[in-house]
Amino acid sequence: MEKFIYDESNGLWYERQGDYYIPCLSLPEDHQPIGPWGQRHLRYIQEYREGFYTGLLLCGKLNIYLADIDCQAQEQMDAIIRQMAKAEGVTEALKAENQMEWVGKMNNIRAAAVEIVNVGIIFA
Repeated sequence: MEKFIYDESNGLWYERQGDYYIPCLSLPEDHQPIGPWGQRHLRYIQEYREGFYTGLLLCGKLNIYLADIDCQAQEQMDAIIRQMAKAEGVTEALKAENQMEWVGKMNNIRAAAVEIVNVGIIFA
């Protein structure tokens, strides 16, 4: 029996270990850190989109995909917060005058932005 075989139907190499052939799988070299948005999306696809998750994992593209989702979500979050703060008149001048009011408004804006990003990117 051969030590390594190639399966053309799925494009994988297999190594014989004892009586079994085990797929030769390895992680890609370009490992990128995944932030909180990517981790949240990972939990979502693991629970609700198992086939999609498994496909990305087996192709070795899961980490790149999650890093991209994390980057998109963070950029959208930052843009939404800036736009909403400008629309509601939350400025540095308000921060200097009345810090508690500024904190309250920014917390409301941030909570709304989190919901928008969750619906638009994370749970889509």
